[in-house]
Amino acid sequence: MTKVYGTGIYDFRRHRVAEYPVAAAAESKAVVQKTGSGGGVPSSITLSEIQRDRLTKIAEANWLKSGDAARPKKEFDPDLVRKIYETELLVKEGSKSVPLQRVMILEVSQYLENYLWPHFDPLAATFEHVMSIILMVNEKFRENVAAWACFHDRKDAFKGFLERVLRLKEGRELSIAEKTNYLVFMINAFQSLEDDVVSRTILRLASLKSWYSLSYGRFQMELCLNPGLIKKWKRMIKKEPVKEGGSHLDPSTAVEVMFVRNLIEEFLEILDSQVFPQKQLSGEDDELIDATGLELVNDACVLYCERFMEFLIDLLSQLPTRRYLRPLVADVAVVAKCHLSALYRHEKGKLFAQLVDLLQFYEGFEINDHTGTQLTDHEVLESHYSRMQSFQLLAFKKMEKLRELALTNIGSIHKRADLSKKLSVLSPEELQDLVCCKLKLVSKEDPWSERVDFLIEVMVSYFEKQQSQKEAINALPLYPNEQIMWDESVVPSINYSGEGCLALPKLNLQFLTLHDYLLRNFNLFRLESTYEIREDIQEAVPHLLAYINNDGETAFRGWSRMGVPFKEFKITEVKQPNIGEVKPASVTAEVTYSISSYRAQIRSEWDALKEHDVLFLLSIRPSFEPLSAEEEDKATVPQKLGLQCVRGCEIIEIRDEEGNLMNDFSGRIKRDEWKPPKGELRTVTVALDTAQYHMDVSNIAEKGAEDVYGTFNVLMRRKPKENNFKAILESIRDLMNEYCIVPKWLENIFLGYGDPSAAQWTNMPDLLETVDFKDTFVDADHLNESFVDYEVSFINPDGTENLNPGPPFKIKLPRTLKPSNGATGATNGVNTVDANFQKETLIIETYTPPDPGPYPQDQPKQNSVRFTPTQVEAIISGIQPGLTMVVGPPGTGKTDTAVQILNVLYHNCPSQRTLIITHSNQALNDLFEKIMQRDVPARYLLRLGQGEQELATDLDFSRQGRVNAMLVRRLELLSEVERLARSLQLPEDVGYTCETAGYFWLLHVYSRWEQFLAACADNKEKSTFVRDRFPFKEFFSDAPHPVFTGESFEKDMRAAMGCFRHLKTMFQELEECRAFELLKSTADRANYLMTKQAKIVAMTCTHAALKRKDFLQFGFKYDNLLMEESAQILEIETFIPMLLQRQEDGHARLKRCILIGDHHQLPPVVKNMAFQKYSHMDQSLFTRFVRLGIPYIELNAQGRARPSIAKLYNWRYRDLGDLPSVKEEVIFNRANAGFAYDYQLVDVPDYLGYPANKISILTTYNGQKLLIRDVINRRCVPYDFIGPPSKVTTVDKFQGQQNDFILLSLVRTRFVGHLRDVRRLVVAMSRARLGLYVFCRRSLFEQCYELQPTFQLLLKRPDCLALNVNEITSYTERDVEDPEPRHHIHLVSGIEEMGSIIERLYQEKLSTPVSSKWALF
Repeated sequence: MTKVYGTGIYDFRRHRVAEYPVAAAAESKAVVQKTGSGGGVPSSITLSEIQRDRLTKIAEANWLKSGDAARPKKEFDPDLVRKIYETELLVKEGSKSVPLQRVMILEVSQYLENYLWPHFDPLAATFEHVMSIILMVNEKFRENVAAWACFHDRKDAFKGFLERVLRLKEGRELSIAEKTNYLVFMINAFQSLEDDVVSRTILRLASLKSWYSLSYGRFQMELCLNPGLIKKWKRMIKKEPVKEGGSHLDPSTAVEVMFVRNLIEEFLEILDSQVFPQKQLSGEDDELIDATGLELVNDACVLYCERFMEFLIDLLSQLPTRRYLRPLVADVAVVAKCHLSALYRHEKGKLFAQLVDLLQFYEGFEINDHTGTQLTDHEVLESHYSRMQSFQLLAFKKMEKLRELALTNIGSIHKRADLSKKLSVLSPEELQDLVCCKLKLVSKEDPWSERVDFLIEVMVSYFEKQQSQKEAINALPLYPNEQIMWDESVVPSINYSGEGCLALPKLNLQFLTLHDYLLRNFNLFRLESTYEIREDIQEAVPHLLAYINNDGETAFRGWSRMGVPFKEFKITEVKQPNIGEVKPASVTAEVTYSISSYRAQIRSEWDALKEHDVLFLLSIRPSFEPLSAEEEDKATVPQKLGLQCVRGCEIIEIRDEEGNLMNDFSGRIKRDEWKPPKGELRTVTVALDTAQYHMDVSNIAEKGAEDVYGTFNVLMRRKPKENNFKAILESIRDLMNEYCIVPKWLENIFLGYGDPSAAQWTNMPDLLETVDFKDTFVDADHLNESFVDYEVSFINPDGTENLNPGPPFKIKLPRTLKPSNGATGATNGVNTVDANFQKETLIIETYTPPDPGPYPQDQPKQNSVRFTPTQVEAIISGIQPGLTMVVGPPGTGKTDTAVQILNVLYHNCPSQRTLIITHSNQALNDLFEKIMQRDVPARYLLRLGQGEQELATDLDFSRQGRVNAMLVRRLELLSEVERLARSLQLPEDVGYTCETAGYFWLLHVYSRWEQFLAACADNKEKSTFVRDRFPFKEFFSDAPHPVFTGESFEKDMRAAMGCFRHLKTMFQELEECRAFELLKSTADRANYLMTKQAKIVAMTCTHAALKRKDFLQFGFKYDNLLMEESAQILEIETFIPMLLQRQEDGHARLKRCILIGDHHQLPPVVKNMAFQKYSHMDQSLFTRFVRLGIPYIELNAQGRARPSIAKLYNWRYRDLGDLPSVKEEVIFNRANAGFAYDYQLVDVPDYLGYPANKISILTTYNGQKLLIRDVINRRCVPYDFIGPPSKVTTVDKFQGQQNDFILLSLVRTRFVGHLRDVRRLVVAMSRARLGLYVFCRRSLFEQCYELQPTFQLLLKRPDCLALNVNEITSYTERDVEDPEPRHHIHLVSGIEEMGSIIERLYQEKLSTPVSSKWALF
């Protein structure tokens, strides 16, 4: 089988693959014109075109393995590589850097894996060979598939290749397209620092050696600012190689010294002289090249400049590269030169300007580069004042002309305009002397140092006061407006192809500080929600059919479900700003609209609006005349829609036509006073965004802009589940404004620095030395199997050996616990064990659990799962402090493991509280239902959020449900107290309240028990003493079995202890109910339950983000965080649940963080392709931690699917085996009746009876899903004997679910599409238990490199559906491995033959009626 890569830390390239765009012309040299910032997606190329293409024919002859196997491949030919590069890959003109169609065809044909890399020699390879590999790697990154995977079979050659790349430009001039491709490769390399070979080579370029290229003045300044580096510099010089004469070699010969500097100077030359190629010829100034100079712009150079800005931003936004390269960027004054460039001000330089601003932001980021600590606002301000004071002192002493500046207060000169004015008194020579010689901000040898505007720009950039990052974020509106919505540079269209860059932050491995982490996530989350809102607006507005009526006003002919024209809009209140702010404290408005045009269902949707829901105010004014075809092509989306502006708002309250409050949840309207809404007019009071309002009012006052608040005419709503963005953005913004504390043990790892195993439990303080595992182990053999590397010794509580041990067990865990054999490599090689090492002894204490009580409800619920050694290892790690990561492949019992961690944790740390977070309500409910089957009292469980009603239980675990349950339980317990009092001949009024019951416990119950114990101490020899003298014998007379036998004192005493335990638990529960007795309001009771009573609180990640403010307000506390499905949760939605509580004395309370997920399955859903591909927003925290090399435990035994089906996906995991159940149970060993094979690929070149609820149909595209549903409704539903399948859905939606039989449709006509993401393949292959039948085009998938291990197995069987015609019932004795003799197997040739088979079966079914529905496919 093909060697499988990507099961270590190298396989986590981002995943999505766009539809393959092609060049507009068929010829390889044709150029596609640039569309937008990232390039558009033109028409798609068909498979037949690919097969006819000359590159495909070359591939078949030279390297394609799936071609004619009999025909030998030709020897490697360097001239062929050169010829392909020069004729197919080299772009000589136009805006694109690569001919995308040609590159894609080569990449799909495995040009890199089968030809370029196997024959690469670092010493002999040609320039074209190296550049071809660079292009193929860049293409893999563009498509988000594993790029470095094939290189790791020859690590020395890989290192040699990277060295060749670094020296590729020496003595050779590259074209602008080649320079761009080279730059993109360097960007990709610096984004792959988790790869050891790449990072060791690439990080040399960002080492201290690069300071040899600094100007002397900047070098002196940096060493003065960082004295600790002087020793490091001297040590580095000593290590330099020495010539024969004893002198050191010239350091500039080392590639790392001048590499980045040379790249920067090359970029500046292109920016200055090649972006506008005719500028030098005309000799005109920059100002003359404005809108009329569009045709003069060299688009290829613009793309290069944009990419170079991306490259520098990446370098400055990661600490390992920022530390020594930021002084280099400042020394050359890249930002200042970009600001003064013609491109920065040009219409085509909009994206470039945004990237320059982002670079400026990161150059001045509030961090100490050498310690990595975030600077506080006070430290930033102090640094600014110190810099200004030093400058003033210098000016006072040395420069007479700047005496006025030296004596002026800082507040009047630290703004750009003021400082420029003060400096204008200097002559050019004096200014140059000040900047270059006295301040040493730039070198005097820099040719730009002759320009006065440049020198002033450098001075101003260095000395002006920068706006605080917190101030900037607080001044930002949370709702998007029309300007940002349709800005393609920041919110690209769905067809982003990955060819260009964007003005967006990236989420990669590391972050500078927590503030940087939050800021990037805030911006991306805001833009992703902006994209979704934009799509909703573009969907809703056209249905309104806006037009201009005879009065010149906007009117509407149509109607829209999500948008309604309103009658009136007025701003009712604008509150004064808070102290220290300029924006209003609040802005309130009222909107009146009518729902008369809607039918009942849509009316109810509008009437369901409630407080805190987000609405959008739209101003629509279409053009009077319809746009012509030419105008339509040139018009922007807002122009086509007639959309003038968009503003968001949040509902405060909603009233009906008579002014009655609707949907009030604040308690102002009692439930029994609620009435249905009256009339058709609704008035909604909304809160506008104060920051946006301040910006709009300022524009009206300063620029004479139109008052947008007088133009609104449409109110738009969104689906409630998709409209949570504002609360989540507020949570992120609140975190940025707090002194955000992540636990110290997690902070460095979280940011991507330090020892990856630092937070592993073996490295943590305050471990649980002895752990009571309760019902984790089924028996002693189970425990022995779980610790095969240890000599297990069982002892009794008194220290004697136990020869007949049984559960429960207490284990004293050694800090250096060895990983189980079943989890080899499961902790990334940590704690490796010598095979010859003598086994250590593990002491296991056995004990007899106390009698729980005489009633059946007193008996604890027991675990029946026989956990594997790896699951036991995960349980041990989860109950200890620190970070636990568990990778759970499909069907390996992730949920059972999580529940057992919670169970053991509850019993060992009863005072601690645990928060459970999942991605979906379904997963949360699965987890909760299993917790209820363990020995955790229901009164300690709480389920928050909207999905609670889906729990398959009679108990209500919502806040209100738990409060009601506590009140009902109080009454039950008080009646028990009254019965106890009667049995003791005492007054029954002791059971009046929880308080009186507490006194009764102390005075009468506990005192009697103590007297009884004292009497027992002197009468142990009397076997009937306990039975005769037990004080509560009458109370327990209703027990199902006699409590005391009188046979032995010890046995009866144990039963008496159990009875007392029952009483103690009863009064403990009453004490817990006391708070609900004292608190009178429902809200107070619910909040007490959440903050004090519940020990295990569960919610979705979305609910946690939405309600963070409420949790902080109520004082919510928790010690442990368990996160299921954590590989499906957005990074920021994983982070917020860690911070739902306030710090205690400056320390985080969180002790354990348990992340359970599978990064080999599908990632979080991000709708915009650009945010996935460019910003990596779909990378979960779990995946990032795995990429960083943080130890994790990988569960290694699946119990879902037949072993044969599991082989289709278990290659993706380290050591995924099968549980005994799937090997031994009959259902897994019997064949699927009527089918020759249990899995099969059915070739669809250009469909036996099973219950319909056992069949699910999956597809990879929504369009196919809808088509299949339509076909089923027409052809299956009308027939009772067929019926619809259990579910027809997409692979993505079916993650986490399973069924006995899966029909998987991968029917594609062009390229593999996004199934090329191996994670989607793993999900698709792992949903079936008994039968998997894949329908696809064989020729399309058999060539796909990433999918080879799976499709090689599938293609070993016939690619026509193989039926066993002798089996016509759903049962067979045939073994699954036996397809029966060949004459029994019938290969279905096509859909017509399948139709005739179904017809025959139909006739047979008519003569043999059946009771249930059967699906025939």
